[in-house]
Amino acid sequence: MTLMLSTLQPDFAQKFDRVVNDRRESDSEVAGQVADILQTVKLRGDAALAEYTQRFDGYTLADDADWLITRERCEQAYDELAPELRDALELAAARIRSYHQAQLPENRDYIDAAGVRLGAIWRPVDAAGLYVPGGRAAYPSSLLMNAIPARVAGVERLVVVTPTPKGQSNPLVLAAAHIAGVDEIWRVGGAQAVGALAYGTKRIRPVDVITGPGNAWVAEAKRQLYGVVGIDMVAGPSEILVIADGKNDPDWIAADLLSQAEHDPTSQSILITDDAGFARQVEDCIDLQITQLATGKTARASWDAHGVIIVVNDLMAEAPALANRLAAEHVELAVDNPEPLMHAIRHAGSIFLGRMTPEAVGDYVAGPNHVLPTGRRARFSSGLSVLDFMKRTSFLGLDAASFNTIGLAAATLAHAEGLPAHAKSVELRIK
Repeated sequence: MTLMLSTLQPDFAQKFDRVVNDRRESDSEVAGQVADILQTVKLRGDAALAEYTQRFDGYTLADDADWLITRERCEQAYDELAPELRDALELAAARIRSYHQAQLPENRDYIDAAGVRLGAIWRPVDAAGLYVPGGRAAYPSSLLMNAIPARVAGVERLVVVTPTPKGQSNPLVLAAAHIAGVDEIWRVGGAQAVGALAYGTKRIRPVDVITGPGNAWVAEAKRQLYGVVGIDMVAGPSEILVIADGKNDPDWIAADLLSQAEHDPTSQSILITDDAGFARQVEDCIDLQITQLATGKTARASWDAHGVIIVVNDLMAEAPALANRLAAEHVELAVDNPEPLMHAIRHAGSIFLGRMTPEAVGDYVAGPNHVLPTGRRARFSSGLSVLDFMKRTSFLGLDAASFNTIGLAAATLAHAEGLPAHAKSVELRIK
């Protein structure tokens, strides 16, 4: 049953707290299973991958042809696409590439008032690993969203791991890999594939950064391996917050809410509105639309277990504070003038402005990345960008004059911290 709340309810604060604090992510049992899988992959490498792939995907990894999907096969999948699909993927790729090229940071090199040379150089990582789901969610759009920023950043080696249940691969995903210029595609998935990317095996060379969506086991593997490799984020179930007034078509808003509910039974869709009658209309439209969706069973489970409708008195006065507590992955502002709301919302993975900007457009062709923080992590993290595939090296250079200007202060602080060798290193040079 969908949770219906009103800010006029005397116990609203307590009920809303439960919504904010609801954790729809992996438990300790998943963490223990993943730890065992990663240790096995670290110790046994390819043999472990083959056993897990046979067990979970029903696919046998024997010779090299079983392990790799070739570039030629990806090109063939691209050539065999219907023209409208090929054009749609190319449009998406072009817009994603253009948006992320504008994110490239600039190197800095300058001399400050003390005569010290300072700066930083940005460089890409050498290799990136991209996880591409192959079960419930086999999405070419996710491959483009992960691979293209890596290429824009200048990453030389792009490696995809993806499960192929019973040996079946998604031709759209292969076509997207061709467009993005992926170097290697390995037919392994799950936590074991993430472990292979991090530790390396005889066949699969290790990478520096791992990105991409996956199930609870994949997300937990990335969490446990952070530090061995870089990761984009620990992604949880999808979520959307729609802030809408009563002027909207309830069918549109219902469809927007269901666009996330259909991802997974643990996804969450929340509506905040200042019109109780409109809220009831949206709920009715959701019930009707679910019966017409091929993904209706999943959407129904998500909406019944995690869907929330909140009625407020004043959208501008109340919705931003609620949105900031939720810190949602996607936030739609379906109002005439979304600008004041946008500037009042500090915590959101991505914001969609106005009635004609459904979140679904952002998933495919708008340009900004659709890999976004979930589980309230938008309070402290951002969506995937070229910076996730780059690192910054600072540099500094002093001559005698600039050293004498600032060196004594360094020695003074070193003595204060009880580090005499630090101090001597500086004092020997002071004139």
